[in-house]
Amino acid sequence: MPDQPILVTGAAGFIGFHVARRLLAEGRAVVGLDNLNDYYDPELKAARLNILRCEPRFAFEQVDLADRASMERLFAKHRFPAVVHLAAQAGVRHSIDHPHAYVDANLEGFVNVLEGCRHHGCGHLVYASSSSVYGANTKLPFSVDDKTDHPVSLYAATKKANELIAHSYSHLYRLPVTGLRFFTIYGPWGRPDMAIFLFTKAIVDGTPIKLFNHGRMRRDFTHIDDVTRVVVQLVDQAPRDDGPAAGAPARIYNVGNNHPEELTHVVAVLEQELGRAAVREMLPMQPGDVTETFADVAELMRDTGFRPQTSIEDGLADFVAWYRDHYRI
Repeated sequence: MPDQPILVTGAAGFIGFHVARRLLAEGRAVVGLDNLNDYYDPELKAARLNILRCEPRFAFEQVDLADRASMERLFAKHRFPAVVHLAAQAGVRHSIDHPHAYVDANLEGFVNVLEGCRHHGCGHLVYASSSSVYGANTKLPFSVDDKTDHPVSLYAATKKANELIAHSYSHLYRLPVTGLRFFTIYGPWGRPDMAIFLFTKAIVDGTPIKLFNHGRMRRDFTHIDDVTRVVVQLVDQAPRDDGPAAGAPARIYNVGNNHPEELTHVVAVLEQELGRAAVREMLPMQPGDVTETFADVAELMRDTGFRPQTSIEDGLADFVAWYRDHYRI
């Protein structure tokens, strides 16, 4: 039903903001949830939220995922036909020093979302997983059929746990669920703790760019427009429930660009766009990091027609244009 609001958690976050915006542009009503924590610049979250608040079909709820009573009230009030769950405590390195934040948001909070869906008639839960679940895997590209039993960070372990818990709910309660393993999403309004934002700021400020593993890192950078297009499409494509004998109505997709880029090339393109040289600081590998990510997106292409359309050069030009405008550079 187009008039029933879709819940987008993490609506003041990077991906949540863009997904909510696209749903609204398609005429859907959206309830956006966020706890507006200070993991990174709250002003950036407020600026995203102010754009969404201009839309008459958008309503905002400041709720913490781990607040069970508030989550129960929210789901009982709206009976969302679909939920796009993008809120989480993000960041691989942050999880090393702040484990409880990840348990609260990514485990307890995730169960609260599933309970809300289970008890209040939700027809489809789309939730964010992460490419980090592939951990120390060396076979490339990463396929959704690969084993993901060796996470190398707590963040990755919580995302793997999300997939397992979602599958159990799908099996027990016939709740259709779709997990999305995102691969290094970037673009306008991006997160300040992500590489492209950090690199851009460092070049502008004239401070060193930290290139771990001495720059020998490759990432499957995926532009936000390619991501939001397929996420919004999937909202209306719930997995079919063909009965217990056919298994749970649960599926997992990789969402990536299907083309890894060398970090050194990314820095070179940013230098060109900004018209300034970067100061490079070559460093060893960081704990919890992996040298390369590369998404096999065959299943997503088969089921949705997904085709990444944004080259790294065009995507970085788009990001730099936003960065210059937003920070008046």
